Amino acid sequence: MRKAYLAIALLITSITAFAQVKNNVTKSSITFKIKNLGIYTGGKLGTMQANVSFDPAKLAESNIEAVADATTLNTENEMRDNHIKNQDFFDVAKYPKIIMSSVSFTRKNASNYVGRFNLTIKDKTKQVDVPFSYVPTATGANLKGSFKINRSDFGIGGSALTLADEAIITIEVETAN
Repeated sequence: MRKAYLAIALLITSITAFAQVKNNVTKSSITFKIKNLGIYTGGKLGTMQANVSFDPAKLAESNIEAVADATTLNTENEMRDNHIKNQDFFDVAKYPKIIMSSVSFTRKNASNYVGRFNLTIKDKTKQVDVPFSYVPTATGANLKGSFKINRSDFGIGGSALTLADEAIITIEVETAN
């Protein structure tokens, strides 16, 4: 019985540790856009914590872990915000976090890279390739990337006929050393 309690305690501790990312991001922006009735509409996520440990000279040792707060989804339309936070879309009551975890990086040129990430939205994890720029600064670095996902891969929006399958996500991050 004692071993069972210990195993449960260790499991809870490891899950909690994974969900709490050390934050070295000083400024961030996560925006998305998707076509609805053929017209782009979009929004943003208000809160993200991340640990960016990226060294162009040591790509194999580099790592990026990010957790965005899905409850902060904002399209500047309260009725739509409430709708996309429900079970048919992001189900933020059950899945309040969106998680990105790097798998690998490749260099495209002097300041452009492609990161392969595990992206978890709701209870679904898919690998996505994220082209991004990396510009070192005196106090850290600026990273900016954009990528596409298929919303239905993550169970977002059900079979909504007016909503496009493809969504474009753009992430901008400033880090501190």
